[in-house]
Amino acid sequence: MSDSVTDLIDRLHDEAEQDRPTEETPDVGIVMGSDSDLETMMTGGKRRGAYDAFVDELDFAEQTDYESAPPERFTFETYVTSAHRTPDLMTAYAETAEDRGLEVIIAGAGGKSADLPNMTASIAYPLPVIGVPVQEKSVDSVIGMPTGAPLVAVDAGKSFNAALSAAQILARQHEDVRDRLIAYHEALREGVGDVSRELHDGGTPAFGKRDR
Repeated sequence: MSDSVTDLIDRLHDEAEQDRPTEETPDVGIVMGSDSDLETMMTGGKRRGAYDAFVDELDFAEQTDYESAPPERFTFETYVTSAHRTPDLMTAYAETAEDRGLEVIIAGAGGKSADLPNMTASIAYPLPVIGVPVQEKSVDSVIGMPTGAPLVAVDAGKSFNAALSAAQILARQHEDVRDRLIAYHEALREGVGDVSRELHDGGTPAFGKRDR
């Protein structure tokens, strides 16, 4: 019976040696410590996640085959790389990330020992890593990096913002991503204006009943 962790590690190293054009490789890597973090890290639940930000708002696509990129120019990939249960896989992912064409990593983990973002950032350096504490109790662990070991982090559970931050990093060298971010921000701005006008012009009682 094959060892799936070993197979994944071998795959990552093989991909790192391919030297594929950056247009064909994932731009963002999303890793999490457990599949139980998937709802917070990606989509669903009470709060929108990174998947929603990338796919619904920024027109990215999820790349599931390294050697066959989707038609969308900008893509992301997803893996589970537990810092405690599969440290070898976490290490292989972080070590090969830059050679595989990734430009930024989003790493999320929960619990009081949320070490995946920290360790990924240390190994992948100087590739930027954005940490996502999956739970409130994970915040101190994620943001507690020593001087000289940078890790950007968002608030607990806000992987949507992590995706936007990753896109901001890409936007410094990709004008198309910058335009998408601006369009998203303008849509938010217009949405606030529409709500404000509806509230003022229709009055509070009518506004409170509008969705009933």
